[in-house]
Formats: sequence, C-alpha cells, structure tokens
Amino acid sequence: MPTDYLHYPYASQRMTTVANKGMVATSQPLAAQAGLDLLKNGGNAIDAAIATAAVLTVVEPTSNGIGGDAFALVWTKGKLHGLNGSGPSPQSISIDSVKERGYNEIPKYGWIPVTVPGIPASWAALSKRFGKLSLKETLAPAIHYAEEGFPVSPTLSKYWNDAYAKFEEELKGEEFQHWFDTFAPDGRAPEVGEVWKSTGHAETLRKIAETDATSFYQGEIADQIDAFSKAYNGYLTKEDLSAFELEWVDPISVQYRGYDVWEIPPNGQGLIALSALNIVKGFTLDHKDSVDTYHKQIEAMKLAFVDGQKYITDECEMSVAVQDLLSPSYGESRRALIGDEALMPSPGQPPKGGTVYLATADDEGNMVSFIQSNYMGFGSGLVVPGTGIALQNRGHNFSMDSDHDNALKGGKRTYHTIIPGFLSKDGDPIGPFGVMGGFMQPQGHLQVITNLIDFHLNPQSALDAPRWQWVEGKRVWVESTFPPHLAEALTRKGHEIEVQLEKGAFGRGQIIWRDQQSGTLFGGTESRTDGTIAAY
Repeated sequence: MPTDYLHYPYASQRMTTVANKGMVATSQPLAAQAGLDLLKNGGNAIDAAIATAAVLTVVEPTSNGIGGDAFALVWTKGKLHGLNGSGPSPQSISIDSVKERGYNEIPKYGWIPVTVPGIPASWAALSKRFGKLSLKETLAPAIHYAEEGFPVSPTLSKYWNDAYAKFEEELKGEEFQHWFDTFAPDGRAPEVGEVWKSTGHAETLRKIAETDATSFYQGEIADQIDAFSKAYNGYLTKEDLSAFELEWVDPISVQYRGYDVWEIPPNGQGLIALSALNIVKGFTLDHKDSVDTYHKQIEAMKLAFVDGQKYITDECEMSVAVQDLLSPSYGESRRALIGDEALMPSPGQPPKGGTVYLATADDEGNMVSFIQSNYMGFGSGLVVPGTGIALQNRGHNFSMDSDHDNALKGGKRTYHTIIPGFLSKDGDPIGPFGVMGGFMQPQGHLQVITNLIDFHLNPQSALDAPRWQWVEGKRVWVESTFPPHLAEALTRKGHEIEVQLEKGAFGRGQIIWRDQQSGTLFGGTESRTDGTIAAY
C-alpha cells in the first residue's frame, strides 16, 4: 500500500475505503451496491463485475449500453487474463462505399459508424469461464432497475441534459426518433430524482440472460437489429452479429519502478499508457507538484500518443509490433527527444519486428478491471425499436485514408479508446485501476500510476489530484484546481495551457489496491462524478 495511506493532500469529500472481504468501485452507487450484493450472496469478483456492468447500462445510459463494447483484465488463480470484447466493422462496409454516400470522413451518428456490439458476449464469456453464478442471477439486478426504474442522480442528469440538447439539434432523421422515445419520453431529459425506466431494456436483458447472449447474436434480438439496419440502409447485418467472436488475449505490460503495469493489447489504446510509462521511467520524478515533473509527463504522453494514433488498430493490421513500441531502446530514443521546452510531437519509427469503468475484488483473491462503453455518450443516436439497445459508434475512429494502419475496411476492429488497467508486483496482484473518458484514458492511467508509485499517494488521493490532458500539438488542458503557479511555469516552457472548467474532460476513475502482506483492500473512487465504493 502507498506509504501515506492516512495522508490526504487533495481536497475531496471522500477518504480511502478500507475492507477485507470484498469491494466494488464504480461511478454509480446503485451499480456498486448490486455488485456487492452478488458477492455477499455467493458470487465472486467476476460475478460482481458482470452484475455491476449490467446495472450500469441502466443507471448510467449516458456512458454505456447493451449496444457497446467491453474489455476486461481478470486476476484469478494466480494468473492475469485479458478479454477483448470489441466488435468489428460490418463486412460490407468500405472506404469507397462510404464515399459513395457523400462522406469524406466517417460521421459520428447514424448507421455508418455502427460496429458489432461486444458487451453481451463479454458478460456471457466471463460468466461461463470464471463466474460462480449463472448469467440469470448476475443480470437480475439490472433487469429489476430497468423494469421498476431508478431515481436519476445529479451528475447523470447533467450529462443526460447535455446529450438531449445536442441530439435535438443534430439528429434529424426518423431513424433517430427511437432514441427520443426511449431516453426522453416526456420531450426532455429526466430531472434529478425523477424515476426513469425502460421496459424494453429489461426485456432485452432478460433474453440475454436466458440464452447466455445467443439471442443477441443469432436469435430474436439479432433479427430486430438486422431489420432496423435494413430499414435505413445500414451496413450491419445478422450475419455480422452471428459471426462475431470475442478474443481472449495475453495482457501486455511494462515494468515501472518494480511494479508491472498491465493493459489489453491493441486494438485498445492501453499501449499508449505503457509507452508513456516506458519513457517516463528513465527520469527521476522527485516531487509531484513541480514544473519539471509535469513537463516530463506531458512530453512523454505526447510522444506516446502520436505513435498510438499512427500505429494502433486491429493488432494483425499494425505495421509495427507491440513489443518494438515497448522496447527499452525505443523508449530511450523517444526519451532523448525531451528537452527543457515543449516540443511539437511527431510519430517515431520503431525497429520493425462517454465510458464506464468498474473494479471488483473478493476474499478468494479474484480481482477484475472492467470497462464498457457506447462511445461519445449515447453512441450513434440509434436505438433499436422496442429493445432499449443504444448502438455504439466506434467506427467513427476509423481512418478514411487507405494507407493508414487504422484504415476502414469490412470485418476490422478499429482503434479503441476504452482500456482497463491492472497492477502487480513480484508476481502478486496489487489490483485493478482505470480512468474513463475517451482519449483522456491513457493520460489518466499515467497520472494515476505515477501518483501511486512515484509519489506514494493512497488510491483516493491519487484520483483526487488535479489532472492535465494533452489535446494536440503543444496544447494542454488543466483542471481549475491545477496550481496556477505551475500552469504559468509550464507556459514559460512553451506549453499552451488552457484551464478547462468541465470536470468531465479529465476522466473518471476507480482504484482497488490489495496490500501484499495483509490482503486488506484499499479503494478510491472518482470525486468528479457520482462514484462510490461498496465494500464489506
């Protein structure tokens, strides 16, 4: 455990949560409590993760839904397992066909950016391989909240209102009406404390539970998705759904100050977090709140990010190997570019060879780092009629440049923003961590890991510390709580610092840290949202 587990240097309403039987950390209290109930009723950390994730599709629809993707890192029986539950593009889509429809870049909304959803298959696969309870049992709390309703929380209401205002202005076709019918049935977003429910969502979850998700990919739900797509000239078909197979993967890692930091391999952007850490570990970070520390972190992240933007895609389509990007020699070559002034980053050439996050742990030693998302809040703006399924728009990240590693083509998985993280030391699990928020995620991973390991902050303090986000070029956003004298000092080094008042721009994270000696669990949850930890 970080040595200053009682020290609390950053303002917040929360202290680190401590427990020894089980813990669930996520962004919505009802979801965290559902996961804890499963732990208390005979389930393990995997069951709790599935239950929490399913409830989140109901109680935080602004960030995720049944029609999105998922990734997971699962520690069980002495080994870390990786799950890539991201779906590919439809087989029939291509750069030429999208251009024929009048687009030179992939739109945010509508059928063009819709990819095969991976969440239902991910729940079923995790349950079958590692769970103690049935999928019926783990999805029961989510079905309850979808059917009976739940009172909308303050942060959720804010993002729901934002989405409604945006969609009311931008979504004009009749295919989008089902979103308004489902999420704004009274002609507005629900208010704080108002009870919202979706019986269609409940029925879809029930069918997924009863069939271990086969109804979603091969049965009645697949037929509904297929019919909706055909009605509006969409690319996604029942054949695409039926052909989907998620992938069990070997997690990738770098060693950082004696710890192993783990991520899912591409097509996820966890590689960027590891690349940045691979650069930073060659520096000595003496003080957290110093201009030198922030400058080196930002510069490392910029270099890692431009590499990721150039090379990350479906791993089999990458023009460089992951191990080459993470090699000590390549990290050293990128580190050598960092001087005293902010640089304009460009990709290197290594030698060739809206989202919810949750963390769970139980007293059997199982731990889960799980993340799922529709992307950009509610996703594509499309809801399959009568089902509550908001479809994701992950295809928006594809490039329309045929020479780019991440070029659009049929049956391919795109560069993916959502990433779960995990920390271990000397072969023992320390625990799951994650930070939600689009392209903020690897930047949040870097900042949280250095806060924990370099500066010995406890999980809650590590999350509460003021954050920064590199945007592009020399442009960097900082939170309103970021020390002004450090922001001014970074400006003198050539960084273009902008204070960003929107807290959501800096991600929302969770951490569970298991003490190696005692086994005690220490949890931190995000103060920038309605986050909570349920534990016993």
